[in-house]
Amino acid sequence: MNIKICVIGAGYWGKNHIKTLSKLNALKGIVEIKNNILNSILNEYPGIKIHSDIQNALLEDYDGFVIATPAKTHFEIAKTLIKTQKNLLIEKPMTLSIKEAEELVDLVYKNKVNAMVGNVLLFHPAIMKIKKMIVNDDIGDLQYIYSNRLNLGKVRTEENVFWSLAPHDIAIFQYLTNSIPEKVNANGSTFLQQGIPDSTLTQLEYKNGVKGHIFVSWLHPFKEHRLVVIGSEAMISFEDSLEDKPLKYYSKKIDLESGIPEKIDGPIKLIPFDKKMPLEVELEYFINCIKNGEPKISNISHGLQVVKTLVEASEQILK
Repeated sequence: MNIKICVIGAGYWGKNHIKTLSKLNALKGIVEIKNNILNSILNEYPGIKIHSDIQNALLEDYDGFVIATPAKTHFEIAKTLIKTQKNLLIEKPMTLSIKEAEELVDLVYKNKVNAMVGNVLLFHPAIMKIKKMIVNDDIGDLQYIYSNRLNLGKVRTEENVFWSLAPHDIAIFQYLTNSIPEKVNANGSTFLQQGIPDSTLTQLEYKNGVKGHIFVSWLHPFKEHRLVVIGSEAMISFEDSLEDKPLKYYSKKIDLESGIPEKIDGPIKLIPFDKKMPLEVELEYFINCIKNGEPKISNISHGLQVVKTLVEASEQILK
C-alpha cells in the first residue's frame, strides 16, 4: 500500500517534513499560501500537487496530513481535517490551550482517525534506547531526570522560550516515566522582550517519587542539549549538542547499606545507538500507523497531557 501524505505549511520546519517524506516516497501534496515558497518547492519537487488552501487539498485522496504551520493555527486546521476523517500528524505544541486540545482528542476518537503530535525527540534513537534501558531495569529504580536545552539561539517574538523549547523535554519526561507530573513548579526570567521570558526553570514530580527539572534558555553563551537520567543503580547521559552525540552509561551510585553513604564509582561506557534521523523514524511510524492502527507513541492523548503541563507551568512563569 502506497501511502499518500500532504504537508500543510512549507516553512522552516515544514520543509524538513517535505524533504523526509519525499525520501520515503510518501510526499504527494503540499499546501502553502506564500508564492515565493511555492515557486521554490515546484522547482525542487516537480510532480507534487500544490494547493493554495486546505479545502482544495481535501478534494484529493490523501491518506494523511502533516500540519507544520504556526502553533496558533493548529487547532482550526486539525479540527477541519479530523471532521473529514483524515489521519494527521500535528507539529508540537498541538494547541495553545487545554480546551482546544481536549476538543481535538474528543474529535479524534469520535471520528476514529489516527492522530499524532510531532514530539520528534520521542523518536530519537538515543531516547528510545534510554527508554528501553529503563524498562529493562538497567539503571535500577528511576529517581531523577534533568534536561538543559540552552543556546544563544533564535529568539522568537510570538512565543516565549518555554513554549518554544520545553515541549520537547516535557514529552520526553512523560515518555520515560510513563506518567504525567503530579506537581509542577516553574519560574522564569525576562530580559530581552517585555512579557516574553527568555529563560525558565521547571521542576516536576512524578509518581513513585521520580523528580526532575527542565532548564531552557535562548540567552546563553553556548549550545547545550543535555539529558541526564539517574537511577538507584546507575546513570545515563545524552549530549545531543555535541558532534558525536555521545550516549553514556555510568556505573555510579551511592551505597547506603552500611548506614554511611559510600560512593560506588564504576566504569563509564559508551552506549551504541542507531544514527537514523529522528524525523525519519517519526514519519515512518506515522505511515505505519496509517496502515495498521492507532499510535502508541506521541498519540493525541499524550499530546493533550503535554499541553496541560505547558499551561500549568506557564501560568506560574508569567505571574
